[in-house]
Amino acid sequence: MTGMTELLKGALEGVVLAHIAQGETYGYEITQYLTALGFDEIVEGTVYTVLLRLEKKGLLAVARRKSPLGPQRKFYTLNEAGKAYLAAFWEKWQFLATTMTHIQEGKA
Repeated sequence: MTGMTELLKGALEGVVLAHIAQGETYGYEITQYLTALGFDEIVEGTVYTVLLRLEKKGLLAVARRKSPLGPQRKFYTLNEAGKAYLAAFWEKWQFLATTMTHIQEGKA
């Protein structure tokens, strides 16, 4: 869906963390995942910026390994801090989603 970039910016960290929580992955694979979900406007550079930010926050375990297709890749998994951050993200998301639904339905 087009026009989602601005709305997704605030949630992108959570979406990326949720994907990493499913198992070890790397940047390009995350970009493909987002594209498959329909977030066509998300470019690879944006994903790498998010990954760097998450890494600096201490939320990811990072392993560098040689790729069969070329140079080394960074592979990401969630550490305990990342799991806690993701749980807090989903709590905030649930509050926001519920509130927005109430607003849309004229109940707020």
